[in-house]
Amino acid sequence: MDSDMDYERPNVETIKCVVVGDNAVGKTRLICARACNATLTQYQLLATHVPTVWAIDQYRVCQEFWKSHLRNVQRPLLQAPFLPPKPPPPIIVVPEPPSSSEECPAHLLEDPLCADVILVLQDRVRIFAHKIYLSTSSSKFYDLFLMDLSEGELGGPSGPGVSRPEDHHAHPDQHHHHHHHHHHGRDFLLRAASFDVCESVEDGGGSGPAGLRASTSDGILRGNGTGYLPGRGRVLSSWSRAFISIQEEMAEDPLTYKSRLMVVVKMDNSIQPGPFRAVLKYLYTGELDEKERDLMHIAHIAELLEVFDLRMMVANILNNEAFMNQEITKAFHVRRTNRVKECLAKGTFSDVTFILDDGTISAHKPLLISSCDWMAAMFGGPFVESSTREVVFPHTSKSCMRAVLEYLYTGMFTSSPDLDDMKLIILANRLCLPHLVALTEQYTVTGLMEATQMMVDIDGDVLVFLELAQFHCAYQLADWCLHHICTNYNNVCRKFPRDMKAMSPENQEYFEKHRWPPVWYLKEEDHYQRARKEREKEDYLHLKRQPKRRWLFWNSPSSPSSSAASSSSPSSSSAVV
Repeated sequence: MDSDMDYERPNVETIKCVVVGDNAVGKTRLICARACNATLTQYQLLATHVPTVWAIDQYRVCQEFWKSHLRNVQRPLLQAPFLPPKPPPPIIVVPEPPSSSEECPAHLLEDPLCADVILVLQDRVRIFAHKIYLSTSSSKFYDLFLMDLSEGELGGPSGPGVSRPEDHHAHPDQHHHHHHHHHHGRDFLLRAASFDVCESVEDGGGSGPAGLRASTSDGILRGNGTGYLPGRGRVLSSWSRAFISIQEEMAEDPLTYKSRLMVVVKMDNSIQPGPFRAVLKYLYTGELDEKERDLMHIAHIAELLEVFDLRMMVANILNNEAFMNQEITKAFHVRRTNRVKECLAKGTFSDVTFILDDGTISAHKPLLISSCDWMAAMFGGPFVESSTREVVFPHTSKSCMRAVLEYLYTGMFTSSPDLDDMKLIILANRLCLPHLVALTEQYTVTGLMEATQMMVDIDGDVLVFLELAQFHCAYQLADWCLHHICTNYNNVCRKFPRDMKAMSPENQEYFEKHRWPPVWYLKEEDHYQRARKEREKEDYLHLKRQPKRRWLFWNSPSSPSSSAASSSSPSSSSAVV
């Protein structure tokens, strides 16, 4: 076909071609070859370039994009946008509890802050201790401190015929005269088998079996009966082998040097100060050092006080089975935890009362000091609360304070139906208890997730918790609230528009950055939905334009028998499809 006829073809279009390239790469030669419709030889390509101006810069191309066989190609399908997965909720991590559960009580024994008991050994050694620690570790001390010291209640006054504790040592035979009157005291002694102190000391190369034999003889119950000392006191030599007397008197505090009422307990003269301090350490911490030298004296004191677990620990050490003492220590802490909870519930041996918004609750300063630095600073520092029995705690409820006290006493978090989680977090943060804050966060998140599974709306509670948790250092709970709001952003904004606008700028910026689904997905989803509706509309119109019926004509096959009928029929048969 002549090139001049290309202009008359409907599929021919004139375009302008621009050649772009570096210098001396052959742009002009390419144009010359195209314009002349000739192939250049190697000599012509390598010849000296002569700049040439071409007036023709338009070329004709033939459009052949829409071929007939491409008419039935389907249009591309619409693809829904990719929805990123919902981020998982943050996990509440509870840190390790404070590891000073044994160190603080031992330090409290060495530095007797808020001591309320004086234990007198051999009329010359005075050891300051605390009722709550002794009574929750030893049943004998528990019964001793609950004893009524007022006159005329238990056996009547002693009278002039009753000798002083010092006189009981001079008349040991008086015990046999009144043996049948004091069978109750003898029952306590028969509860445990006799610990053969003398034989063990001789085997171990110890000192002085004679002194130990005298301390465990049958004549240990000296005195002629239970009587009263002048004032509020009582003679105990027939009640227990470990004690001589108990009375209340004004004594000077070893730290503050102020006189206050204390309970003075005079111990049996066979108890030596060194082993007795090891026994006290066990009563405070539940541990016994394997390197203790006076193990037999410790066992003797344990038998007098009826602390049978301590006597068993001594036996394990002597039998080279000290590893078994770990289980005894665990059982000791379990028993003391139960007794401490009982004392907290009943207010037994309490020495401080917290005045709260909805009532009062009694507590024990030694336990608070050994388990909370904030309480130790308040009761041990130069504050008014260190010398008073009543402490005012504003903006605090009884349920929250009881939960805090149980945590400080036992190291465990206990919930109650009337407990407000956020108020407990506020109080725990106020008392500098991060472990309790984490436990309360875990409890709160667990409750919110259970409510969500029960189809309960928690969006309002989460909005309330968020900024309170951020302000009171409950950061894990705050992160969980942020995650819940971000993953339910549209619903929360629709239900609480004012609260969302009242959020801090930092929180609003976090919502915009971490909201799910993200903004780009919402835009692509909107575009996809609009395109899908348009596609459905086009398909509907396309189907509507097509005829509902199609006519198909054909000739019926001819046969010899039907030739006459076919000749008489002017037209062929037809069918409707």
